[in-house]
Amino acid sequence: TIWFHSFRDAVREYGGELPLEEFAKCIGTTDEVLYTYLNDQLKEKFNKSVLKEKVATLHKEKMRIPEARDGVKEYLEEAKEMGLKIALASSSSREWVIHFLEELQIREYFEVIKTREDVEKVKPDPALYRVAIEELGIKPSEAVVFEDSLNGLRAAVAAGLTCVVVPNDVTRNLPFENHHLRIESMREKSLKEVLQSIKKDRIS
Repeated sequence: TIWFHSFRDAVREYGGELPLEEFAKCIGTTDEVLYTYLNDQLKEKFNKSVLKEKVATLHKEKMRIPEARDGVKEYLEEAKEMGLKIALASSSSREWVIHFLEELQIREYFEVIKTREDVEKVKPDPALYRVAIEELGIKPSEAVVFEDSLNGLRAAVAAGLTCVVVPNDVTRNLPFENHHLRIESMREKSLKEVLQSIKKDRIS
């Protein structure tokens, strides 16, 4: 959501507009689709490097006091108490991911962290999930993924993983399909309840 507001505000400074549905297309993958759209809209005003710098500055200002989404820390703590292995697979850069994990003080929960530097193709390609699963030393059938984007869901499904969708404010109205379960917030159900639901469905 903060990335959307940062991009939107930067584009508005150039006299353009960024519809939510256009921004949503790049969530969970690279920004190239978005920059192509902005190039078409802003035309001669478009300067990718200048725009990226402006967006980064706005994002930094908005993220001075970062907050994890509702229920994330509780899920991580619950997973730790249950003895589960935890991995993070992100299409973002490692530097960005590590920075915000440390800012949120949740870095220590993750045994494995895979980012765009670890694969040739990011989401919706399943490579990130495949390398994360391999390093965790588990089977795809043993993993449960939590995703908030269409590209992330597609990557998880392509990797043969069970996926729980937890949309954010930007992706809430997107047409998610082929997921096991959808919850609007991690406060809606505990991790134990989610895993019990998945186990029950697998048995039936």
